[in-house]
Amino acid sequence: MTAYLIVRAVVPETEREKFEAWYQDVHLPEALEAFNAVSAWRGWSQDDAGVHLAFYEFDTLADALAITESDAMQAMRADFDRNWQDRVPRTREIVEVGQSLPG
Repeated sequence: MTAYLIVRAVVPETEREKFEAWYQDVHLPEALEAFNAVSAWRGWSQDDAGVHLAFYEFDTLADALAITESDAMQAMRADFDRNWQDRVPRTREIVEVGQSLPG
């Protein structure tokens, strides 16, 4: 069943505009390709304006889990760290879809 890698970043207001442009124009497209994900999308929390969430879709849980320790993930982490050092903390979570209903 489908699974998602979810990346949650806490972005200071002073970095938001720069982060937004970089993630939109550089990071999300590069990560989509590097991870060979089915799709990728991202957005800002409406409950906490400093929280940015990115979602990477995979066909299976095994595919999502495999990417977490891959060379591609290591390269994307290194690129993120080069750009943001410790100014933008982030966490990652894998979620397998347990149920999906048509809308």
